[in-house]
Order: sequence, then structure tokens, then C-alpha cells
Amino acid sequence: MRLIPILAALCTSASMAWASPEFWVNEWPRTNFEETSVESWVEILSGGPPKDGIPALDNPSFKPVAEEASLSDREPVITVEIDDAVPRAYPIRYLTWHEIVNDEVGEIPVAVTFCPLCNSGITFDRRTEAGVLSFGVSGKLRNSDMIMYDRETESWWQQAVGEAIVGDLTGTELAGLPSWMESWEVFRSRNPDGLVMAQPDFARSYGANPYVRYDSSHRPFLYSGEMPPHDIPALARVVRVGERAWPLTRLSEVGELTEDGLTFSWAVGQASALDTRNIGAGKDVGNVRVRDADGGDVVHDVMFAFAFHSFWPDGEWMLGE
Repeated sequence: MRLIPILAALCTSASMAWASPEFWVNEWPRTNFEETSVESWVEILSGGPPKDGIPALDNPSFKPVAEEASLSDREPVITVEIDDAVPRAYPIRYLTWHEIVNDEVGEIPVAVTFCPLCNSGITFDRRTEAGVLSFGVSGKLRNSDMIMYDRETESWWQQAVGEAIVGDLTGTELAGLPSWMESWEVFRSRNPDGLVMAQPDFARSYGANPYVRYDSSHRPFLYSGEMPPHDIPALARVVRVGERAWPLTRLSEVGELTEDGLTFSWAVGQASALDTRNIGAGKDVGNVRVRDADGGDVVHDVMFAFAFHSFWPDGEWMLGE
């Protein structure tokens, strides 16, 4: 997005002036702003679009892998493979424009989420002690990360950590489910009988990246927090497992790494969704899988280094020194 520096300056100044429940209550009359874990309201900024200006998807349509002809081989998808359910691929070309998909896989209600500004793609179980929730996009950001909201209580949720930060459900955490980003070619080859989400019925430039060269920027959009330590670039990708982060460059140098009970595998072939205008033509960032000692897939996220540092300031950097 070539206008990011200008838009960031305008949005930051405007948002700081309006960062208060007094100005949000008309748009969010059901949100309980008396309950929050946020230290200061100025941490929350408008990303530009209003509530539901980025429309989340509900119960999307799918088609067999063999019938998909629009995706290029290197395009990224979020893969969800749950026991006793047909594997599903959620193309980033759609998630870039919708950010949340409320779906059900193998009788498990899931929210497949992608925040382009943090490169954070996580799948959550929508079942909570408060019931099964469905999620929308608030239009707000904190540390450049998407703030989701649940439609049942209109509490606000931090996407990167899966936790409610404002409203009646403040402190409630969503359980993460193992999912990962990989290229369409890798998913298709492994799951010839799998399913892929069909193109949504919205007027969007699917397949185009509105954040051109974003992952080559020096600073994140609408972010004023600390930069990562160890001279790690803010928009370098890291693989987060819990409160630990492995730089993607370290994994790409060795291809496979076993450490602290986890095995990481990296292989070429996945395009960055945040590089060129055409998502499928982006630079190669590789395919990552994370498994435990028994070979089971582990909940993880491939996110930008600044986002890891902002939400886990005391997190451990796995540099292999």
C-alpha cells in the first residue's frame, strides 16, 4: 500500500483524538467499556474501515480441489486439517479482504483469521464458556493487529492472542487449533480429495494485494511501540509457538530443526501475500510446519517480529546462539 505513510499519519492523529469510549458508544452501544484489560485507550486506533467495513464471512461455500482453477501454485492458503473431517484450504486471496471466516469443520465451530498488518494467521475454536461465538471485524487496531468482536456480546478481541480485551468477556481466551499457511500446490498435492473455499460473493479484487511491498517496509502501519530486539527487522517473519519465537531466516537456512521438543520443517514454494500486487507472484517465504515429538501438528503462527515483541515483550527469542 503505497499510501501507508500518509494514511498512517492521518489515522494516528485522528484516532488519538477519538480514542475514548465516549466517542465509540454510538457505534458500539452494546459493548461494556467498563470492563477492559487495556491500560490506555490510546492503544486502540482506527484502522480506517468502520465496524464491519471489512466483512467477515459466515458458512462459506467450498468446492473440490480438482475443480479449483483460479489459484496459482504458489498462492498461500490457511490449511485446517481436523480428524475425521475433509481437509480445507482457505485462500489468503479471500482472507486479505475479509480477515475472518466463521465456519464449522468436523462439527467444531472455527474462526479462521488473518491480519495482513501482522501476517498473523490463526484458527480458533469458537466454543467458550459463554457459548459458541461468531466474530466480525471491528475496524480497530492495537499494536497494528486486528481487533475482532463477537456478535453475541460485542466484546472486543485481540486477534494475535485470541483474548477478549474489552467488554463483558474481557479475559476470556479462545483455544487455538493447529492450522498453518502453505502454498496451494502443497495443499493440493497432499489433499487431492480436499476442499477449498470458493470465491465469496463480494465485489473485491481477489488475488490482488492492497498492501504492496508492505513486508519490505521499515515500520509497521499504525504502530508506535518498541522495535524487536537483537537487531531483528520489524517486519521479519518469526514462527511463534506460545511465548517463543524462531526467526524464519534461521529455519530457512537449515530446512529442518528439532529443538525443545518441537520439529520445524521449511521448504521453498510459498509466495508472500504482502509483497507484489499479484499475490501469487510475491517473493518466496517458504512453507513451514511445526510438529511435536509424536508427529502431531502444533498450534503456531508465522507473524511479524514487531507483533511478537509487542504482545509478548518478555517472550523468548530462539536465535540458536
